[in-house]
Amino acid sequence: MINIKENENLSIMNHSCAHLMAQAIKHLYPNAKFWVGPVISEGFYYDIDLEDEVLTEEDLPKIEKEMKKLSKDGKRIVRNELSKEEALEMFKDDPYKVDLISRMDEEENVISCYTQGDFTDLCRGPHVDTVKVLKNFKLLKVSGAYWKGDANNKMLQRIYGVCFETEEDLQAHLNELEEAKKRDHKRLGKELELFMISEYGPGFPFFLHKGMIVRNLLENYWYDEHTKEGYEFIKTPIMLNKELWELSGHWFNYRENMYTSEIDDRTFAVKPMNCPGGMLVYKNSLHSYKDLPLRIGELGQVHRHEASGALNGLFRVRTFTQDDAHIFMTESQIEEEVVRLINFIDRVYAMFDLTYDIELSTRPEEKYIGDIEIWNKSEKALQDACTKAGHECKINPGDGAFYGPKLDFHIKDSLGRVWQCGTIQLDMNLPERFDLTYIDKDGSKKRPVMLHRVIFGSIERFIGILIEHYAGAFPTWLSPVQVNIIPVNNEYHLEYAREVKQLLLDNNIRVELDDRDEKLGYKMRESQTKKIPFTLILGQNEVDNKTISYRKFGTQETITLNSQEFIDMLNYVIKNKER
Repeated sequence: MINIKENENLSIMNHSCAHLMAQAIKHLYPNAKFWVGPVISEGFYYDIDLEDEVLTEEDLPKIEKEMKKLSKDGKRIVRNELSKEEALEMFKDDPYKVDLISRMDEEENVISCYTQGDFTDLCRGPHVDTVKVLKNFKLLKVSGAYWKGDANNKMLQRIYGVCFETEEDLQAHLNELEEAKKRDHKRLGKELELFMISEYGPGFPFFLHKGMIVRNLLENYWYDEHTKEGYEFIKTPIMLNKELWELSGHWFNYRENMYTSEIDDRTFAVKPMNCPGGMLVYKNSLHSYKDLPLRIGELGQVHRHEASGALNGLFRVRTFTQDDAHIFMTESQIEEEVVRLINFIDRVYAMFDLTYDIELSTRPEEKYIGDIEIWNKSEKALQDACTKAGHECKINPGDGAFYGPKLDFHIKDSLGRVWQCGTIQLDMNLPERFDLTYIDKDGSKKRPVMLHRVIFGSIERFIGILIEHYAGAFPTWLSPVQVNIIPVNNEYHLEYAREVKQLLLDNNIRVELDDRDEKLGYKMRESQTKKIPFTLILGQNEVDNKTISYRKFGTQETITLNSQEFIDMLNYVIKNKER
């Protein structure tokens, strides 16, 4: 799916179309006032104050009709420059524009605005030359948005839209959006009985029985693969004393996102990150250079206070389990360890048919710790490791954390959508803060180099991504139910269906038996709706010959095997994690 913001032509078109939408709204609702209308990866939006008028999606066609009328009118879009005083005078009756102008830097003496016909708005631009080219657009949805994102401010109305150069491109994009809607993990999570969200715990997902099967399989896979890679595993407490969070720096930099409680007249915080606990584990014993690299993994549950408006199914929650690992090493081991990590991450993503790009975020211009020489060396080590592992990395200048550079892994799902999941982060801060050391060959104490890394990112979010990536049709090894058995007629075939079910259970295959008194066609369609990998149809022929006839999800072909052949085939598919 295309990222509008990263395409220069589309970005300009979409920003211009946001102004066209605002002009149309001003025609239809003369009292409308506008906050901001930026380009986003999905298109554009505009935040609007309509006083007492409340828009719904039924109102969007009316706005689109006015936009098309204005587009046909073909007015040129003209840029004008104003002084700050002139801008304040021009927009004196609009409190939102006055606020924007007032907060502009003093040295920003020239303020630009753009005019098309009877509509003028503040904007840095650029824009297309004429509204005539803005004819292939679609308004997508309406939602609420607090002014400046502050819940204490007035709720504005946000209208989303998208614009393309051709009707064909627009239609292709709308088709992709429709496909994405079908794959919405919140809808599929409910239909497939994987998870739920309760009003008693906004942002705190409940995993249901079938969701727990998927979760446990992912976690078991994680442990198996990390064991092969030489990791040790720990579990750190979910609450720790405030003093630890002061030492780590989280208390001063992340306090507003942390949950706290008083215990024995002391303040404790529920952990928002696993790292400080990992530091205490390292400090629990002496370490020699011979112990390094030391790889310590933890599936650690964390809690972070996210704004209620940002919560989104499993994608944005207030509690989640990070597949964390902290790797301690000598400086000379950085490149080799990062190469090993990239190859490991590559193997994991390939298992789920996910491709990815790597981005290297380098030293911030300001507010960083450590010597520039160490930063340069660290950045080079990460970049060289990418090259050695056979990958290119895009440089994202100045976007590293204040304590070190990082590699971010942007995975692409089956619709081409990009998700940031894996991270390898070099940390020059916590080993210093916690006074971590190891004994070197000469008997001196040295400071270890430390890597933070995740692969899934979080178990919850990764499950959400997989639901949408597979459209709910998990590969057989990961599917909560692997086989659904449907007897053609309960009176004659149910007993044999029960025998087959027990045989499959004895072979550790997850199986359901649909013995409801419903028509065969209805049960077959429902089995497809539940996206169960294998559906068995057992009738008189199967009873007489002691065979199994099955259909694989998404196909119409019926295949008949004897029971052992079917079990052998299924075990092969599961063992090799095939679709």
